Amino acid sequence: MEPTPPLHSKCSDRRQLPRQDACPSLLNTALSFILISMAATPVIRLTLSPAVSSLLADLQDLCVQRHIAAFVVGGLVRDLVMGRGKADIDIAVAGDALAIGKEIAGCLNSNCIVLDSENNVVRLLPKKEGASSGDWQIDLAALQGNLPEDLGRRDFTIDAMAVDLCRLGRTRRNALEATVIDPFNGLGDIQKKLIRAVNPSVFRQDAIRPLRGVRLGAELGFAIEPQTEALIQRDGDLIKNVASERVREELLRLFALPGTDETVVYMDKLGLLTAIIPELAATRDVEQPKEHIWNVFHHSARSISATDFILRKGNWEYAPASVLESVPWDETLEKYFEERISPLSSRRILTKLAALLHDIAKPQTRIVNEYGRIRFYGHPQEGAPVAATILERLRCSTREIKFVETVVRYHLRPVQMTEERELPTKRAVYRYFRDMGEAAIATLYFSLADHLATRGPNLEKENWDWHVSVVARLIAEHEKAPQPTASPRLLDGHDLQREFKLLPGHRLGELLEELREAQAAGEITTRQEALDYVKKLLKEDEKASPQPDSD
Repeated sequence: MEPTPPLHSKCSDRRQLPRQDACPSLLNTALSFILISMAATPVIRLTLSPAVSSLLADLQDLCVQRHIAAFVVGGLVRDLVMGRGKADIDIAVAGDALAIGKEIAGCLNSNCIVLDSENNVVRLLPKKEGASSGDWQIDLAALQGNLPEDLGRRDFTIDAMAVDLCRLGRTRRNALEATVIDPFNGLGDIQKKLIRAVNPSVFRQDAIRPLRGVRLGAELGFAIEPQTEALIQRDGDLIKNVASERVREELLRLFALPGTDETVVYMDKLGLLTAIIPELAATRDVEQPKEHIWNVFHHSARSISATDFILRKGNWEYAPASVLESVPWDETLEKYFEERISPLSSRRILTKLAALLHDIAKPQTRIVNEYGRIRFYGHPQEGAPVAATILERLRCSTREIKFVETVVRYHLRPVQMTEERELPTKRAVYRYFRDMGEAAIATLYFSLADHLATRGPNLEKENWDWHVSVVARLIAEHEKAPQPTASPRLLDGHDLQREFKLLPGHRLGELLEELREAQAAGEITTRQEALDYVKKLLKEDEKASPQPDSD
């Protein structure tokens, strides 16, 4: 076979490649990847969009012209081999990555951000006004020793592969071809679907790696091989010394994946889960009332899976999919759950995190009453501040903490809103959404997931249908209710002080809230009706007040 010229060798030809400015992101650029073997040398042949082909060619030109040894490393090589798109490019360079990064940034009209000055790591991002290749991200790091030594410092064999950027070749139809540098047989582990540590000290070098390995295995559908499992069990406790922000990032990425419940149980087996959240240790083997299929810990894990099922993101093996038929769902609800609360968290992800923590206070609130029945009185109220403390420790944002804390505190409220199977009143609907704020919808759907994870294969259709009808009623009444911005107050505090000679104080605030509740319920619609309603409330106050003794 005729040798393929490097991409840079025909600069003019490269620049004549057709461009697709409409390419939305690098995730859409990898159109096909085929792993082939040539004289026992692993070669990747990949077809990319013209935009990304041009970007790699620009990088290659810059490195060749300046005699910079540069290698594409890490996850991108793994993903190309596996046929997975990726928006991030990691490059290891021989030399000063800070200086090289600034020079490349100038040539690519991109921003250069210093990530780690001590370890010589920078990130290049396109300037919004100048980005024509879609969204991309390039991390440049200085080689630590020679290339084999550098790869030997990485975490897992599937990430310890490289491609020489300066030797990239171009075949016909805009395909790129490159030899895979694979000193630790990462290609073999990809074929076997295994996560294997590069060496026995990888987790002591960086204690976030055990959690990353678990997350990577869940993401790729790979298993952690036994010796690496043993290393995690040996060194996993070191994660307590890792910066909380890094732990939070890996956890949120893990909770974004389906099948999180199995991963959580696996993390507990490895000792990782309670190294991160020691409060969960007490939930193991805590017996529950007969209505529950699982103990507290496994119920909490199963409720994560049930949450994905309720939100149409996973399966639930203990009940048919038909149980979802009566559960309200539409594009608005899906958008609500997928809306980002932070760059790495959405309401769906945070609802799953709340599922893990919702019964965190059951061990300390467990009692056996005089009838021999197990009860956990007040566990949502006691669990909410515990969940908040855990998220604070993980450096979650105030909004993330409040969201999860609210779901934990009120996860039983939807099923406690009615008596004798009467649907919630309009006033009850108003109070629910007033108190719950952003977490109102999430709490409703989590209450359904909690129900599934309580009953498991013993789900009773009548009770389930009733629970769904309560949720549907709350959502329907809330959608019909006038929004505060569309329904201005009929009376304000000044009106009450003037009309009824009231003084500022607690009762004045209560009257205003009762007016808003009556208005939301559609009981009053005009100013006069509001005045009459307040007059009635004040008369009731007079009747309820103790009368002074007469002489």
